[in-house]
Amino acid sequence: MLNLHHLRLFRAVAREGTLTGAARVLNLSQSALSSQVKTLEAALGHDLFERRGRGLLLTEAGRIALEHADAIFRTAEDLTATLRHSGTERKVLRVGSLATLSRNFQIGFLKPMIRRPDVEVVLRSGPQGDLLRALEALSADVVLTNLVPARDASSPYLVHTLSEQPVSLVGPIGLPELAERPWTKLLAEEPLILPTPESALRASFDALLVQLGIVPKIAAEADDMAMLRLLARENAGLAVIPPIVVRDELAAGTLMELGRLEGIKEEFFAVMLQRRFPNPLVAELLKTFKNDTA
Repeated sequence: MLNLHHLRLFRAVAREGTLTGAARVLNLSQSALSSQVKTLEAALGHDLFERRGRGLLLTEAGRIALEHADAIFRTAEDLTATLRHSGTERKVLRVGSLATLSRNFQIGFLKPMIRRPDVEVVLRSGPQGDLLRALEALSADVVLTNLVPARDASSPYLVHTLSEQPVSLVGPIGLPELAERPWTKLLAEEPLILPTPESALRASFDALLVQLGIVPKIAAEADDMAMLRLLARENAGLAVIPPIVVRDELAAGTLMELGRLEGIKEEFFAVMLQRRFPNPLVAELLKTFKNDTA
């Protein structure tokens, strides 16, 4: 049986970062506190701290133990409410998503978990660097992105290719004459809505323009797929965009696909950390997604 008293002491040490500070807060001797923490480590079968200088840092097992300890004591503080809803324990899936990534793709990937009553999905978006740091800090279980992180022999990342989407030229449905012209002519003659230059998609598109000898007429640039979608809907120009981003508009007939750009694709990846204790929901989600898209 897990000793909750030991767990409470461990939690205090984790918060203070030193045995000395935690012993002072708990009004215990440092030697007694150290002994109790070692007893907990023996019970769990893992070291919970590693010494760095004068301080203590949580190991991966320690971070997981702290997360569960916090959950245990939060539950204890609200016991009455918990008993009213017995049998509704929920698991947490923490997902980081590149801020510019297609919302439609994100929802399609996460849908199996969103519908489950026993799972809480925590979804945070941001720049790639912040997301990878969250992954390394174990505050995210998986990162969804269209950019492969830099890797070398010592890289801790596991990268799964989820999907490859074509890229199309998309325009308003009210101009049928556009559909009669080759997409190469449209690229050369019509105003375009493009991803910003730092995106992987834009790099591929610019290379295509060089190959075709085309100087584009740029009407607008955006670093967000949702904004590209809105600009296309407002008839600001013809959008260079994966069809999945404007799936609903294409189905409703408010936008039309004028041509698929040869040799360009948008790739979607799931990035994880090599962990001793991975969140099993991630493996389940990857398996479900691959089965659904096979």
